[in-house]
Amino acid sequence: MFGRFVPDFGRVVAQMQFDMYHHYTVDEHSIRAIGLLAAIERGELKDDHPLSTALFKQIGSRRTLYVAVLLHDIAKGRGGDHSVLGEQVALKLCPRFGLDPAETEMVAWLVRHHLLMSSTAFKRDLADPKTIEDFVSRVQSPERLRLLLILTVVDIRAVGPGTWSEWKRALLRTLFEAAEDRLRLGHKQRGRRDLVVERQRRLAETLGWKASAAKAQAHRLPDSYWLAEPFELQLANARQVACAEARIGDPVPSVIAEDDPDSGATRISVFAPDREGLFYRICAGLAAAGASIIDARIHTTRDGMALDNLLVQDGQGRAYSDRRLRNRLVRAVESALGAEEPPALPRAASPARTAAFKVAPLVAIAERASSRTTVVEVNARDRPALLAGLAGAIYAHGHRIHSAHIATYGERAVDVFYLTRADGRRLGPDDIEQLRSALLDAARQVDEAKAA
Repeated sequence: MFGRFVPDFGRVVAQMQFDMYHHYTVDEHSIRAIGLLAAIERGELKDDHPLSTALFKQIGSRRTLYVAVLLHDIAKGRGGDHSVLGEQVALKLCPRFGLDPAETEMVAWLVRHHLLMSSTAFKRDLADPKTIEDFVSRVQSPERLRLLLILTVVDIRAVGPGTWSEWKRALLRTLFEAAEDRLRLGHKQRGRRDLVVERQRRLAETLGWKASAAKAQAHRLPDSYWLAEPFELQLANARQVACAEARIGDPVPSVIAEDDPDSGATRISVFAPDREGLFYRICAGLAAAGASIIDARIHTTRDGMALDNLLVQDGQGRAYSDRRLRNRLVRAVESALGAEEPPALPRAASPARTAAFKVAPLVAIAERASSRTTVVEVNARDRPALLAGLAGAIYAHGHRIHSAHIATYGERAVDVFYLTRADGRRLGPDDIEQLRSALLDAARQVDEAKAA
C-alpha cells in the first residue's frame, strides 16, 4: 500500500539482496529500521543503546531522522551507487512529505552519507588524526553527527540477527566522541594532547607506581597508543609489560589471552621485540589454531618493542569462554613467534555456505587517508587464514604494518592496512603496484583451494 503512495518505495518492495550479510528484503530492512528507531525514541533500548537514546533527546527534528531512515536504501537496485541516487530521490520526495527546505537538505545529506560513519569506524584507524579530520570535514555540524550516529545504529541492527556487536558499538562510540570533541574544540591537536595526558595520569594513579616508572611507561608508547586503546586495556598492557620485564632470564615474548566483554571477543596481547614479519607470525599462529581475527592494533615502543592487541573469535563468532581453549591460542602464538621460519598457512577453502557467492578480489589504495602511512584496502571472499595470507604478502615485500582493521559482511571480508616501507616512508608507485599484485594473488588463493 505504501508503495502505491510512494512509487519510489514500491520499487524496493520485496527486492532481494543476494549476499550473506543482508537477511531481509530492502523494504523489510527499512521498516525494521523504523521500528528500532521508534523503540530507541521510547527509551526501550536504553540498555543496548544508551548513547543513541540520550542523543535522540537532543536532535532538532525527529521527523527528519524518521524520513532519512525510511529513505536511506530507497535507490537500491537502480544500477548505480544507491547512496548518490538516493540523495536525488530524497530531494524530490521530502517536499511532498511536507518537510521544509532545511529538513529536506538534511535528509538528502543523511541518505547520501548513511554509510560514512560505519565505513570510517570499521575500516580506518581512529587513532590517526587524519581519520577524524576527514570525517569531521564531511559531517561539519554536531546535529548531523547526532543524526548520523542514530541512523547508523538502526541501519546495522536492522540488517539481521548477529550483525550488531559490542565491538561495533565501541568503534562507533569512539568515532562519535572524537568527532564531537573536534567539532567542539575546533583545534584537533589541543583535544588530542589533553586526552593523552589525562589517560597517562589516570593510569599512573590507578597502578600506584613510582613517578619514574609511570613516566617511563608513558614515554615509551606513542600518542597513537594512548588514543587507540581503552583504559582497561592500557591497564592490562602495563601490568603485562611489567611482569614480562620482571621475569628472570629472557623476559619476552609475552602472550596473554583474556576475555574482552566490551567487544564480545577474546583479546590476544603480545609483547615482544619488534621485527620484520611479527604480525604475520601472530596471524599465522592464530589461523593454525582456528581463530578468526576481528581487529588488530599494532604498536611499536620507542625502545624497539612491539605491543600488539588483537581481538579474536571462534568459528561461531563468539569469544573463547573456555580457559583451555584460550591457553591453546597462547601456545599457538608462542610457537609461531619462536619458530625459525614463519609457519606455513593452511590452504583452507571458503566454507560451503559461501560457495554460491562470488567476490571478485579488489585492492584499493587510499593515498590521502593518512598523512604518514599508505592505506591499503583489500576486499575478498572471507575464508580461514585470509588475514594471515595478506599479512604474509606484505611481509614478503618488506613493508611494515602499523595497524590493521578487519570487517566482514557475510561472505565478503574487508581488511585495511596502514603501511610504510621498511625505512618508515610511505609506499611509492612501484611499491604499490607490486604489493597490489601480491595481495590479489593472496586473496585469490581461496578459489584455488576450492578448485583443488
